[in-house]
Amino acid sequence: MKTSFEFFPPRTEKGKQTLAQVRQELSVVSPEYFSVTFGAGGTTHEETLETVLDIQANDGISAVPHLSCIGSEKSKIIELLDQYKAAGINHIIALRGDIPSGMRDIGDFHYANELVEFIKSQYNNHFHIQVAAYPESHPQAENIQTDLEHFANKVKAGADAAITQYFYNADAYFRFKDDVQKLGIDVPITPGIMPITNHAQLVRFSNMCGAEIPKWILERLKLYENDLDSLSAFGTEVVLGLCQTLKDQGVDSFHFYSMNRTEPSLFIAKNLL
Repeated sequence: MKTSFEFFPPRTEKGKQTLAQVRQELSVVSPEYFSVTFGAGGTTHEETLETVLDIQANDGISAVPHLSCIGSEKSKIIELLDQYKAAGINHIIALRGDIPSGMRDIGDFHYANELVEFIKSQYNNHFHIQVAAYPESHPQAENIQTDLEHFANKVKAGADAAITQYFYNADAYFRFKDDVQKLGIDVPITPGIMPITNHAQLVRFSNMCGAEIPKWILERLKLYENDLDSLSAFGTEVVLGLCQTLKDQGVDSFHFYSMNRTEPSLFIAKNLL
């Protein structure tokens, strides 16, 4: 079974030290790679680059940078990819990215499929390109069918694989896979796994990205809102159960949104191996 873990780039020295420890602790399950996010409009450009190069040079685990096209010019994309290529990186996650509030000039790209096509045109097959998938539909999609077609366009542009937005309903993931296969798309689609550790944070994230929290989960999170130990134990049980359901039906790759924490991602990953 393959695992991977996602981090956001730290902005402080303390954050860098904490993440270095987290990376070391997660390495015990021999992850396929560590990925590093790219802030909206490229707001963490320097921190992302620094973190990616540090992982690639020091962890013995492949580093995979996120690259979002909103707010980016073609010249800046080439500059970044040249640096990654020189560092021995051959895997990226290509995204549209969120549009920061007040941004008027969104750059040379409007959609992720344009970014994928551009990377392929400049680097041929040097980079293994993953893109985002939304089993429950992108929050800005007109409807589920147009969202499926947008995903298909990214693959047709040259994407090699995908990682999903997190979800807590396994049926949504399998239905999405079935639907895109009907469109002639057959690439690996790794489920994105979000551990549950904080009620308010999870609700906020889910409202932003359109991920559904089933009512039975939400009600229990409310119940445990002021009991963090019980909330963490319940959340870990729920997410481990979700992963086990996916694994039992043939899924062999999991991407954890770690939030720069070791647990509970490590516990879940260990119990799936």
